[in-house]
Amino acid sequence: MSKKVMAVNAGSSSLKWQLFSMPEEEVIASGIVERIGLNDSIIKTKFAGQEFEQVCDICNHEIAIEKLLEEIKDKKIMASLDELYAIGHRVVAGGEIFKSSSLVDQKALQQIEDLAEFAPLHNPAEASVIRIFMDLLPQVPNVAVFDTAFHQSMPAVNYLYSIPMHYYEQYKARKYGAHGTSHQYVSQRALELMGQPQHSKVITCHLGNGASITAVKDGQSNDTSMGFTPLAGVTMGTRSGDIDVSLVSYLMEKEDMPHIQDFIKILNGKSGLLGLSGVSSDMRDLHKASDQGDKQAMLAIDIFCNRVAKYVGSYMADLNGCDAIVFTGGIGENDSQTRQQICEMLTWFGVDIDQDLNNQTHGKEVELTKQGARVRVFVIPTNEEVMIARDTMALVNK
Repeated sequence: MSKKVMAVNAGSSSLKWQLFSMPEEEVIASGIVERIGLNDSIIKTKFAGQEFEQVCDICNHEIAIEKLLEEIKDKKIMASLDELYAIGHRVVAGGEIFKSSSLVDQKALQQIEDLAEFAPLHNPAEASVIRIFMDLLPQVPNVAVFDTAFHQSMPAVNYLYSIPMHYYEQYKARKYGAHGTSHQYVSQRALELMGQPQHSKVITCHLGNGASITAVKDGQSNDTSMGFTPLAGVTMGTRSGDIDVSLVSYLMEKEDMPHIQDFIKILNGKSGLLGLSGVSSDMRDLHKASDQGDKQAMLAIDIFCNRVAKYVGSYMADLNGCDAIVFTGGIGENDSQTRQQICEMLTWFGVDIDQDLNNQTHGKEVELTKQGARVRVFVIPTNEEVMIARDTMALVNK
């Protein structure tokens, strides 16, 4: 019998949702509430082939959720909220406490809040939204699906930093990664397309405003580019990616900057493609500027592709081989130029894609591998919401 499961992705000023019929994984309705806490908040809903939008002031997440539930009732998306079987929530940081998705009770909710120091921009908002749903719909189970959970399979040789061990033992200072739900979905889908081999070495590239690369061995995360926080790894839209920490101290002295948090804000919000180009954090804008001869935009694109290709190459070494590379995320799914540039840096390893097919591929699932190439290359649109719904259904059914 079909059950209705909602997947929720809460941000500091937004609330995205999808309502699924499970286990068919059919999307019944979806929507987003944007500009929460600001004037002229926007509520968008898709249902029965129609799109609805309204603008009003929504000062906090509780009102946003109340508006969402009103939308469901007013548009008769469900005859009654009693039909809602369960709610799954994306949560960024699970630390070492949550090695997999988890049903949320008061203890788990407190643990998610306590983990806010691992993801201060995300966990507090996500915990708040879970609490509100628990208060408004006390009969509906809630499940937390953690971005970090997929990466809990990493061996210590990959998740430990080369610092005194007591920092890990006392403070759990280690690599946790992010985008785990996306990497898990696209790697599983790649294995399906490859015929479910018993042993596999797949490198997944989630490339968007946030970007991360993951080495997946036999279906499990073996290493990933993001670190203790999502700041580490490749160059991103506004994040610097890997940087020598001594440079931070040097620049803080030069800029007479007394607080480390001020510089971390620069590394998170004013660096990456934006900082390099001085134009934009959006790759589409950089391609336009590059086409018009903007050399800084060209350099920013080159650095982005260089860093991605370097991580892919290092993970080929980590896995001692590679069966397939997967591109996903906004850039990975839609930017044929960037995919081509990255793949051209990996030809020695056996990467060779069909350029005509690549140029025609935007936001759809396709294999780009040229006949005879050793490494298969896929574009697979990510679907974090369906992974949330799957885990939620499985846990509540137990």
